[in-house]
Amino acid sequence: MQWPRLLSQRRFPDQQLPPPTAAPVRGAFVQDYDRVVFSSAFRRLQRKTQVMPLPETDFVHTRLTHSLETAVVGRSLGRLAARLLLDADAELAAALPNFDQDCGDIVAAACLAHDIGNPPFGHSGEDAISAYFASRSAERFITGLSAAQQADLQHFEGNAAGFRILTHTYPAHSTGTAGLGLTYATLGAFTKYPRPSVVAEAARIGGTSEKKYGHFQAENARFRHVAEELGLLPKDNASGFYHRHPLAFLVEAADDLCYRIIDFEDGLKLGLIDHESGLRLLRQMLNDPPGRQASVQWHDWREELGYVRARLIGKLVAEVAASFARHAEAILAGQYDQPLIKELSCWADLKEVERLSISRLYRSRPVLEIEAAGFEVLGGLLDAFLCAIFDSRANHRSRKLLDLLPEQFRAVGPQAGASAYEQILLLTDYVSGLTDQNALSLYKTIKGIELPKGF
Repeated sequence: MQWPRLLSQRRFPDQQLPPPTAAPVRGAFVQDYDRVVFSSAFRRLQRKTQVMPLPETDFVHTRLTHSLETAVVGRSLGRLAARLLLDADAELAAALPNFDQDCGDIVAAACLAHDIGNPPFGHSGEDAISAYFASRSAERFITGLSAAQQADLQHFEGNAAGFRILTHTYPAHSTGTAGLGLTYATLGAFTKYPRPSVVAEAARIGGTSEKKYGHFQAENARFRHVAEELGLLPKDNASGFYHRHPLAFLVEAADDLCYRIIDFEDGLKLGLIDHESGLRLLRQMLNDPPGRQASVQWHDWREELGYVRARLIGKLVAEVAASFARHAEAILAGQYDQPLIKELSCWADLKEVERLSISRLYRSRPVLEIEAAGFEVLGGLLDAFLCAIFDSRANHRSRKLLDLLPEQFRAVGPQAGASAYEQILLLTDYVSGLTDQNALSLYKTIKGIELPKGF
């Protein structure tokens, strides 16, 4: 893989490069960032779960605040890692004078969008959608689908839903672009798992890029187009597996650092993890030299927590950037496929942070209760609407439910004649795009549990 091609400023699907200007105010990758910020899908992250579903306190992170923080960390990672490469390679510096700024902007934009396809109720939302399509209730709707199409639904993946959001435009809303019209470089960096849901087992090589899948069967051709434009290395000629865009490693690292450390911080603030032992663990990871004097005095343990967390992320960003620069040649050759955070000096402590977060935070009773409710809500919505979509008699109830679905998510108008798979995917677009509160409210309404306010 070659950096000039990997940093393509062309916009998906086939827009030509804009004419060069002497000093553009906003570069192509900054425009990507802005397009994500102003998208409705990104705005909805404000009311989607990060750790604590339906949080009642204002200091707990949502998907939106997590995405913003990940983008900040990602920008630093991209710029610092690229600067290290420039310092070591005079030819690269001559060929790409804005390399460090461009890498930072690409990683920031990809990080900002990294959770844009996640359904309501956190990661359990993915499990809820998957569980429904693997249940007997869904059997009659998916029987005629191919094995690969069924895998898309029975192993529903927020990353694939995100790629669909960024690249798909509903025909009724077509504006001449596809999705958000992002650059190929940002789409490549966004795709942490450059593979479809189902391929021959013989094609599997392993590594972090194969842990999940990154696009649905409906987007197979679309992703291949992105991969070919960027010059991503295929893992073989037929499987659809590709080696990652190098900057996807930094997107993954930014997300890993933020969710591990900042979710842990939320656990301390919520009182689910003992703050004294938690702070002690974070100080241990910071590994200050003995006798180092603090420059400030703390009036509250929460103040110290914020200070330690900020310094720790700064330290780990520097370590990850150095690790990326060290492995850059192997990454470009498709010979490296491990999470960069595994090489951190405090990796053992970071695993302990994750263990405590899982046992005390992610499995705390409030989280488990609301996530369990999420299974009922999402499964109930999917079942009700699928029964209406595939109701051959089109009874009164079915017509009422279909009227609740916005037209872009139905097989009407330009989408009339959509296959069963496409109709189901349109419905999952709708359900997974709901916020936690919207999903719960709609479920209560169609079940007759609660009437809309105002009635």
